[in-house]
Amino acid sequence: MRKATKNGKAKRTSGQALTPKQKRELKSLVALPDHQIDTSDIPELPPAAWKDAIRGRFYRPVKQAVSMRLDADVVAWLKKRGKGYQTRANRILRQSMLADTRRA
Repeated sequence: MRKATKNGKAKRTSGQALTPKQKRELKSLVALPDHQIDTSDIPELPPAAWKDAIRGRFYRPVKQAVSMRLDADVVAWLKKRGKGYQTRANRILRQSMLADTRRA
């Protein structure tokens, strides 16, 4: 099983440790340039196969508990629809973040 770390890389949390041979193999694969990787057994899909694709559909970011001080009317507005106000706040912040990164 793997657990996400603060830097976004996966960290091995259980199972057997890698053997020295496995570590050497991984090191050599990391050093291998992309154009030297043989992908003939996994050919690219034609563009038509991607026409209905949705980016990030199964992406579940790691959540981090935070404490924020928000204006009372903002919290009331978020809670007005009932359960899930934190999810709504997160969605609003994410949309704003993504819009901001697209402009940059």
